[in-house]
Amino acid sequence: MKGSLLVAGTTSDAGKSVVTTGLCRLLARRGVRVAPFKAQNMSNNSMVVAGPDGLGAEIGRAQWIQAVAAGATPEVAMNPVLLKPGSDRRSHVILNGHPAGLISSAEFAGSRGSLAKAAFAAYDDLVCRFDVVVCEGAGSPTEINLREHDYINMGLARHADMPVIVVGDIDRGGVYAALHGTVALLQPADQRLVAGFVVNKFRGDETLLEPANREIERITGRPVLGVIPWSPAVWLDSEDGLDLAGRAADAEHPLVVAVVRFPRISNFTDLDALGLEPDVDVRFASRPQDLADADLVVLPGTRATIADLAWLRHRGLDRAVVTHAAAGRPVLGICGGFQMLGRTISDPDGVEGAAGTVVEGLGLLDTTTTFAREKVLRLSQGTALGAAVSGYEIHHGVTTTGGEEEFFGGARRQHVLGTMVHGSLESDGFRHALLGEVAARVGRPHTASGVSFEAARQARLDLLADLVEGCVDMDAIDALITRGAPGGLPALPPGDSR
Repeated sequence: MKGSLLVAGTTSDAGKSVVTTGLCRLLARRGVRVAPFKAQNMSNNSMVVAGPDGLGAEIGRAQWIQAVAAGATPEVAMNPVLLKPGSDRRSHVILNGHPAGLISSAEFAGSRGSLAKAAFAAYDDLVCRFDVVVCEGAGSPTEINLREHDYINMGLARHADMPVIVVGDIDRGGVYAALHGTVALLQPADQRLVAGFVVNKFRGDETLLEPANREIERITGRPVLGVIPWSPAVWLDSEDGLDLAGRAADAEHPLVVAVVRFPRISNFTDLDALGLEPDVDVRFASRPQDLADADLVVLPGTRATIADLAWLRHRGLDRAVVTHAAAGRPVLGICGGFQMLGRTISDPDGVEGAAGTVVEGLGLLDTTTTFAREKVLRLSQGTALGAAVSGYEIHHGVTTTGGEEEFFGGARRQHVLGTMVHGSLESDGFRHALLGEVAARVGRPHTASGVSFEAARQARLDLLADLVEGCVDMDAIDALITRGAPGGLPALPPGDSR
């Protein structure tokens, strides 16, 4: 098998990542050398990989998990352009794994030429080294205001003469109108590459959809290649927080973990491992009262530490965190959350805002942070709480500890802990030791569950592949990958007149 496929969607969060990941896993189980690809990702949820120069490099978390599903080593070519929103109008550009400045929404269209060149080069490189490349689009392929400079959806498909399938989320309603409109508003040259549909997140009896599936096939000339049911067991490392939610515990009296939901929260997958523990209730908090019954408060990563610290204070959450700690209850800060726990945060070069900014932290740790333009990207490993632990660092600047006790990637003062390392809770021994310490401090029972996060991740990927294999016409998908979009697909109005 040799070829490629683009998985597009009617909207963001329609299920592109889920279908792409499932296809990567399914093809890998067949022995196909498969790689994921997303030309441009917009997400604050990222991962460090080894770059071609041996140094750390950054890609979107979704492409990292897709590479894991494919049994491939994650690399920067799988996500050559990553945009990390700093505000509603400006984003930080990560190009081939490394910072490449800022881009505003007004500059975006005109600045796409160099980004497109890098994206197409990365795709062409993967095609030469793998049998199949499964590409994920972004948002909708029918962003007609952006089509002229598009290199992510139909621009990529046209570059490679690549077949496209469109995924629609029926749980939102209006899926058939969205599928039809996605095709109908495209130019004819784009429409000829859109070869089929997948309906995602269906609840109920699939036979009820048969009349609608036949009708959309008649109207568009394109088949519905599968209906994927909604499944609570399917959840992946999320990309953008649109579906950010807590994880309820199975136990009668669980340990309660309250995670502060910053407006610019990043790398929130740090908490996924806690959500697998049967006696841990993970909740996301945005009000002081949300912390009232928490056993552990977590300040997670953020793309804008200073701005989100101001938000914390505006909400009164700063006082709630300090009160929680004063009561002897544990607090964990990760990356930006760790920086907030210290005495001061300085931004002499204006990395996050106005140059020369200095703000007070929460003062729960004797640490100071100074931002610098150079970004730290590295994989880390060591020991903490008597257990092996590993993870990755993505941050600007240096956090200096005072007289605090050393902690993995950070510092601790009794029950207040901070680390710059993301992903540490995926280390089973460390996670169990941390929860045991939290339980002891708050006087709650806790027994190590023995849950393996990596085993659970692999099981989820296999479950997803099973779901795709059982619900999608894989013979048709194979034909699209190897032979491309069939000829004679009709051009629909009004796009047929463009």
